[in-house]
Amino acid sequence: MVATLALLGSALLTLAIGFLGGRHDHRRLLLAASALMAGTGLAYAAASDYAILLLVAFVGTINPSGGSTSVFVPLEHTVLSGAVAAVERTRAFARYSLIGALAGALGALAAATPDWIAPAGVSRLDAIRIMFAAYAMLGILGGLAYWCIPVPPRQPQARRRPSLGPSRGIVYRLAALFSIDSFAGGFVVQSLLALWLFERFELSLTAASVFFFWTGVLSAFSFPVAAWIGARIGLVNTMVFTHIPSSLCLIGAAFAPSIEWALGLLLVRAALSQMDVPTRSSYVMAVVTEDERPAAASITAVPRSLAAAASPVLAGALFASGYQIWPLLFCGGLKILYDLMLLAAFRNIRPPEEQS
Repeated sequence: MVATLALLGSALLTLAIGFLGGRHDHRRLLLAASALMAGTGLAYAAASDYAILLLVAFVGTINPSGGSTSVFVPLEHTVLSGAVAAVERTRAFARYSLIGALAGALGALAAATPDWIAPAGVSRLDAIRIMFAAYAMLGILGGLAYWCIPVPPRQPQARRRPSLGPSRGIVYRLAALFSIDSFAGGFVVQSLLALWLFERFELSLTAASVFFFWTGVLSAFSFPVAAWIGARIGLVNTMVFTHIPSSLCLIGAAFAPSIEWALGLLLVRAALSQMDVPTRSSYVMAVVTEDERPAAASITAVPRSLAAAASPVLAGALFASGYQIWPLLFCGGLKILYDLMLLAAFRNIRPPEEQS
């Protein structure tokens, strides 16, 4: 329920930010989002009631997975797209994703903090409260980074369009396809995958944090590789032909006879499954006009959040009923279906740098 409400609240907030982004200063909105992140961390650190946790999950910035679904995404993508030339856009998104994924990997490693400080007499609950306070501090540090973004010159009111124009059809089709991908991914968000490893192989919290650190590292360094491949075979082909093998690895992990096989297949999946992140972001920004970018980033992100919000509850019900491998199978199978549909629909719609 916490994961579902967090994704649902993130979707609604991302939708609002996407449309506000066409009329308001992106820097100011990013600062407001950072303040909300800091408030979320402090609220979780202080909360002791389940209902309050659900409320904060809905209105705050907690993300139950390591993915790119958050209120910051449409604003950051718009700022980044406007700062680089078209031929450099995918490489810029790859560097952006690389830095974020490495930071996420370090965060996964820090998830073992309760075990590390237990010998000092700190209870697990108090240690987790400290971690949420650290989350709030990171929100403040993020705000300081956003503060350094140059203030853009004031644009004429006529150019401040919050909605889509000529690219509406492309964006809506992409949003529909991305929602299939995210609905599938919601069956195996990082927190649920950790739960599967805990129950299936009795993996410890410390071992899980180390494993997710390395999955984050592999995902991070796959982003520059994705940019290199995308420059040679195209963004859509890169998304599809790296994604399908990763889904097959996830399905294989569901039937793995040992922890070594399961973790090995999941590590291979980690090295492949996120290559579509910088290429997808770059592709969306490339096939719309500059004025449409905030709304396009939001509209393609929000259905992903809404779709991903539905599947964790279903996965939890399957876990509780003893069908522990089915979330992995649903995830892998639906993602392969998404890849084939994406290739069929968009293989001939190319960004400007691929048309020369």
